Amino acid sequence: MPIQSLEPQRLYQQIAAQLRALIVSGEFAPGSRLPAERDLAKQLGVSRPSVREALIALEVEGMIEVRTGSGIYVLQPGARKPPAAPHDPTEWGPLELMRARELVEGEVAALAARHARKAQILAIDSALQQMRDQAEDGAAPRAGDEAFHNAVAQACGNEVLRDTVQRYWEARHAPLFERLGDYFEDAASWNAALAEHQAVLEAIRAHDPGAAREAMQAHLKHAHDRYNVSWRRARRS
Repeated sequence: MPIQSLEPQRLYQQIAAQLRALIVSGEFAPGSRLPAERDLAKQLGVSRPSVREALIALEVEGMIEVRTGSGIYVLQPGARKPPAAPHDPTEWGPLELMRARELVEGEVAALAARHARKAQILAIDSALQQMRDQAEDGAAPRAGDEAFHNAVAQACGNEVLRDTVQRYWEARHAPLFERLGDYFEDAASWNAALAEHQAVLEAIRAHDPGAAREAMQAHLKHAHDRYNVSWRRARRS
């Protein structure tokens, strides 16, 4: 057999592969409930966010079902729906992505506060208004959210950072992140996000780099925390 090239695996994919093998082998029988997220994290020696990413990946594959307020159950093989699209092995873990964004986009916001011109500040303001309009219409304001962060990146004056933020948003549209949003995004979380975005805008408008960095980092930390609350507090979409 010829030597096969090796593909690096994200940590959540390694966790998902181990859980998948246990399900296929019958260690976790169809209809049974998996151990709690915190117990899996302890047994595997990894963080709870990494376990959550793995569980979301297995749900997207149709291996398990998350029943909020009850637990995570192994589906019968006949009940498993094939995934809408094949899994991309390069897909970033959503919660890990949020941590990276907190570091990078804080600096992007600080640069925007230093360099933003009037027209660029108006573009950020317009994106925030788009978010408000979508939320008032009862829709998840994801398009306005993306426009806001891209407008901040556009104002920072660094094309590499602008492209980096755009890459983050391409990842944001991946199946794992979309599924996570189905559980943990609701009117209350978006209202909190709107207030956090407003703080970022005001700091950039005031040309205060320190305040802009702090506001953006606080927003993305809170966003990470909202995606990482107990399943019992999640809503089923």
